[in-house]
Amino acid sequence: MTDTPVDSPLDAPRAEAPRPAKDKPWVMRTYAGHSTAAASNALYRTNLAKGQTGLSVAFDLPTQTGYDPDSPLSRGEVGKVGVPVPHLGEMRRLFQDIPLTEMNTSMTINAVAMWMLAMYQVVAEEQNPDLSPEEVAAQLAGTTQNDIIKEYLSRGTYAFPPEASMRLIADMIAYTVHQIPKWNPINICSYHLQEAGATPTQELAYALSTAIAVLDEVKNAGQVSEDDFEQVVGRISFFVNAGVRFIEETCKMRAFVRLWDEITRERYGVTDPKMRRFRYGVQVNSLGLTEAQPENNVQRIVLEMLGVTLSKNARARAVQLPAWNEALGLPRPWDQQWSLRLQQVLAFESDLLEYDDIFEGSHVIEAKVAELVAGAKEEIDRVQAMGGAISAVDYMKSQLVSSHAARRARIETGEEKIVGVNAYETTEPSPLTADLDGAIMAADPEAEKTARASVEAWKAQRDEAEVTEALAAVTEAARSETNLMGPTLAAARAGATTGEWAATLREVFGEYRGPTGVSGAVVAEAGEELREVRERVRSTGAELGGRLRLLVGKPGLDGHSNGAEQVAVRARDAGFEVVYQGIRLTPQQIVAAAVAEDVHCIGLSILSGSHMELVPDVLEGLAAAGVGDIPVIVGGIIPDSDGRKLRELGVAAVYTPKDYGLTAIMGGIVDVIRAANDL
Repeated sequence: MTDTPVDSPLDAPRAEAPRPAKDKPWVMRTYAGHSTAAASNALYRTNLAKGQTGLSVAFDLPTQTGYDPDSPLSRGEVGKVGVPVPHLGEMRRLFQDIPLTEMNTSMTINAVAMWMLAMYQVVAEEQNPDLSPEEVAAQLAGTTQNDIIKEYLSRGTYAFPPEASMRLIADMIAYTVHQIPKWNPINICSYHLQEAGATPTQELAYALSTAIAVLDEVKNAGQVSEDDFEQVVGRISFFVNAGVRFIEETCKMRAFVRLWDEITRERYGVTDPKMRRFRYGVQVNSLGLTEAQPENNVQRIVLEMLGVTLSKNARARAVQLPAWNEALGLPRPWDQQWSLRLQQVLAFESDLLEYDDIFEGSHVIEAKVAELVAGAKEEIDRVQAMGGAISAVDYMKSQLVSSHAARRARIETGEEKIVGVNAYETTEPSPLTADLDGAIMAADPEAEKTARASVEAWKAQRDEAEVTEALAAVTEAARSETNLMGPTLAAARAGATTGEWAATLREVFGEYRGPTGVSGAVVAEAGEELREVRERVRSTGAELGGRLRLLVGKPGLDGHSNGAEQVAVRARDAGFEVVYQGIRLTPQQIVAAAVAEDVHCIGLSILSGSHMELVPDVLEGLAAAGVGDIPVIVGGIIPDSDGRKLRELGVAAVYTPKDYGLTAIMGGIVDVIRAANDL
């Protein structure tokens, strides 16, 4: 055997093929806003310096629902889940030193989206005094969520009745198509549908039914010509949820792409493929984040991110990730940085963006996509047969509550495993949560005081006559068919507040209370644990001389009603007579209902962080009404230190997300009632 010569080509190093050029990555955002406009502005500028490529503004609940910080309904809610923006001065502070004509800004705002866009445009005009308002508007890029139907179904931050809200959306779409062509005036939001329990099929169907309702409204309003209607379709964007079942989520996104292309082509005759493109941003699932072993949330977030990035033909255009500790409370800047770095590692270190769609030709993926498409079409047809999404709100709400109840039941029985919660619960002490109170950011206790002072100072320096005249013009436009965007811009320039603009429209449009979906929800199957609790409910009621009555109350502006609805459904199935009047009640209204219904226990659900203000108000109201002996339990995202304080104040029990067993909670309520009545 001869030796191979040293200069043989076999020994020569093989040249590596050049790496393919990478696609441009998605817009990277962090959903942020807290305490004050000045503090939020500092956070935005820090995040942009860290490589974030777009802003995503979180507003506090008073701002989202159209109330000023000095409204009684705003108590305890100011600056808690986002930033308060009650007037133009605070919008200026929010974007100080951030050039809006160079920014891509997403504003998670729905009921008062028109008002927020108006103030945003006016601030941009002030930043560019050498340009005309029209020239400034033409340069603005971003998104307003502006999806009111999902507010009735899941999130609860609506302000006006459905028909009036749809009119506002249509007015805003017509305005932006003509004046702010780079703006997405609506972001059809299926995110909260999944949070409320939607299956992938329901998420597809109800989001697309909403889009159909919006496009039909715009067509019928007659403010957009046939030639411009394709531009309307092209500016419709979506905001979706991505759960941990990332193969299924990948298929869901491919199904969205296929269905949207079909709907826009066949129903609306859109011929330009670019205008039919399914354009979406994503916030991955927060529902699945756990309080128990919260470090596991990091890998959940990564898997969820993959579901909306792996498939090139259905890739998200913008991604924002929650932080690992959001089931515990408000994330700190470092936690948000960690989530941003997850995106950056995937986009810049991996080779994901160098390849065409890696799922093309997969029989497995294609079969699942076809299944989802068929199921969604069937459900869309059902909604359309009811008259469309607005007419079918009650139906869709009950379906979501039922789906959520089914999921909760699967978790309780162990059929659906949640690592660290109902499986593999043994754990080493975590250095991340060694100091639980230090593992989250505390809301500024002075935020409400600061915001109230800001409104007072703002009103003192403005021209009241100009404001009165501007709001009168808003009223006149609301009573006619005039596009409301013009008068709204004038009111913003005059110095009206968020609460004044919304109150003006409430006077014309009226108030509205959305459906709860509880009465139409399916009855849970009675396992042994539930049968035992039912018997305890029955026997305790007999001892007290009647059926046990539980009042489920949501004080304040927190519209996250999923937990309250599930408690109400399970309490009903356990044999309680349930009093649940929905969201957005004052402590005084809850006390009045407790007295009128002669209840045996009150359960308060608060997820916005306002428990330390609102729960004591309820306790004081009960004492003043002479019924201080009615036991009160509280559920929500409540830090341990706050839980201890609430129990010291007289709260009988505190439940947090780690307490996932609803039937066990029902048993705990029976214990509380028996203890309160010395049984």
